[in-house]
Amino acid sequence: MDELVGTCVRCARNVYCTAGFLNGILLENKKILCFNCKDILYEMIKAERLEDES
Repeated sequence: MDELVGTCVRCARNVYCTAGFLNGILLENKKILCFNCKDILYEMIKAERLEDES
């Protein structure tokens, strides 16, 4: 069963809880980020770190 728990703070898509599992991540400020936006954010952070190292 899917239950709407909120919207992604980045893309405004609906984020659901499926069988007790949140289909996104809960940020420290209690806002939700969907998995797609999380992946984009992590790739951006990874690229920045690589630039800083070189």
